Amino acid sequence: MPIYTSDQQLYACFQQLFAAIEGHDPKAGNALLKASLAIRFDCVAPAASITIDARRAPVAVRYGPSDVKPTIEIGLTADTLHCLLLGAIRLGKAVGSDLLDMKGPVWKTLALADLFRYAQQLYPAVLAEHQLPATCPEATRA
Repeated sequence: MPIYTSDQQLYACFQQLFAAIEGHDPKAGNALLKASLAIRFDCVAPAASITIDARRAPVAVRYGPSDVKPTIEIGLTADTLHCLLLGAIRLGKAVGSDLLDMKGPVWKTLALADLFRYAQQLYPAVLAEHQLPATCPEATRA
């Protein structure tokens, strides 16, 4: 059974996560701004889309369909994104294991490093508040 039961549940967790990251370090998006990135995470199970637009300040996060043309598109299950944010799966391993489909200049994903580092620190607390497990489902492990 997927970690997230609906797109609204996923969006609520990620809105809280991004707010926590910004509260922890207001400059967390600077690496994305320097790379002038727009990244879209297109999830399945449940179907959801999160777009981070850092082509200009301030960084904007959009939930659901968006007209923003992304620099990088990452297609994955919501469980894979969950495991990436827990640090249970590394991004490179996920790419090599076909757990995600990435379109765009892959080398630019290095700009995500700081964001992922903060997310990995703060995500378990967000999950606890939403009474969701802070473990990676066995079927998702690479």
